[in-house]
Amino acid sequence: MTGRNTVVRSLHDVGLALWAGGALMGAVGLNGSASTAKDPRERLVLASEGWKRWAPVQVAALVAHGVGGVGLILGNQARLAGQPEGRINTIVKLALTGVAAGTTLYSEILGKKMSDHAGEPTAGITEAGPGVPAELESAQRQQRVLQWVTPALTAILIVLAAQQGEQQRPIAGWMARFAPHSR
Repeated sequence: MTGRNTVVRSLHDVGLALWAGGALMGAVGLNGSASTAKDPRERLVLASEGWKRWAPVQVAALVAHGVGGVGLILGNQARLAGQPEGRINTIVKLALTGVAAGTTLYSEILGKKMSDHAGEPTAGITEAGPGVPAELESAQRQQRVLQWVTPALTAILIVLAAQQGEQQRPIAGWMARFAPHSR
């Protein structure tokens, strides 16, 4: 970037932080606590209500991250053209962002299937109870794994964003640390 673009960078970073944090809190906090409801018929009801309340925030986070990401790519075109490692990082981040968005969307689809069966007695949010319909058991089995995939992917995206920040350091500033009187 030729200058500062705090708004775009903030959209990118805050959007990603909300996305990652919300996904992890949902898996650990929301699904975990709803699984402890004494009445097995309330478990999916509680989890579904929590995810329904989170959904608009998650959409806003994804949009903010996407807008910020596009802004950063556009603002860094010259640097990316001349910095192969920056280009590779951007391509990997773009691909992983697509995969993470896909896992988020698929998780929402599974959540809707589970919500459609709210009121069924389940052992947990991602653990079927005896005699639950096959569609619910399948959605829960898939969600048991998927609930951890999105937080893992978004954590990797955070690390890649940090790496990009390091790649944007000016060489002159880096060299000045080793030879402070060379200017």
